[in-house]
Amino acid sequence: MSDDQPQIGRAALWMTGAIASFSSMAVAGREVSFAIDTFEIMMYRSLFGLLIVILILTITRSWAQVSRRSMGLQAVRNVAHFTGQNLWFFAVTVIPLAQVFALEFTMPIWVVVLAPLLLGERLTSIRAMSAVIGFVGILIVARPSPETINAGVISAASAAFFFAITAITTKKLTRTESIACILFWLTSMQLVLGVIMAGYDGDIALPDAQTAPWLLLIAIAGLTAHYCYTNALAIAPATVVVPFDFARLPTIAIVGMVMYHEALDVWVLVGAVVIFFGNYLNILSETRKKRVA
Repeated sequence: MSDDQPQIGRAALWMTGAIASFSSMAVAGREVSFAIDTFEIMMYRSLFGLLIVILILTITRSWAQVSRRSMGLQAVRNVAHFTGQNLWFFAVTVIPLAQVFALEFTMPIWVVVLAPLLLGERLTSIRAMSAVIGFVGILIVARPSPETINAGVISAASAAFFFAITAITTKKLTRTESIACILFWLTSMQLVLGVIMAGYDGDIALPDAQTAPWLLLIAIAGLTAHYCYTNALAIAPATVVVPFDFARLPTIAIVGMVMYHEALDVWVLVGAVVIFFGNYLNILSETRKKRVA
């Protein structure tokens, strides 16, 4: 057995948890959409999430890690994530789950495009090629026409853009802030945003015995998904983690077929493979650069 196999095995376990969490969050979001709108979903998710974070910070005595030195960047990150997450929750209620996940996989492509503008990173030929391939994948998934372009497709594609901004600002924050600090301001700021947006019309739906368990699942799955994904990246290279992450697509396609009788669209799968290839091409290039360095 090689030295890398134990790390790959642990990364696979973490990614199994991430896939289960992301899939659970999508199903839970669809299940409560009949009674609670996306702003209210985000409000309750942030409320439950904040309570969990506060409990963990208290038990582990980690409050000293929560600082206010990067509040401007925290605000930008959380507004972008709040926007992207609302668009994502809306998309899972109106288009097939597999299509939502396929379009979400374009997030790394947007990072490639935005990083030169926001991080000052150089746009290499490989990065440009991976972006072009990714956008070809988007066209295959969406197949733009008056019949196929709808609010759900636009929302899912837009969510990936805002998730990319979230990823870039998170990268900046991790240089100075702990994960505990980022999660605290994530949940607390988005709770404020959720209350404002959910209550602008003076009517906030209260959870009941039917919706409360789903909302709690959304909050827990939202935290565990990112925690599992971060741990997987911490112990294994991205070239290992990303193929595991791609397993989310067939997983959610099967979930959608079994639970909601959604047809398996071959073009969504083909487009997702093209998007994956664009992402993986860039990851392989970056990995080779690090080895050479």
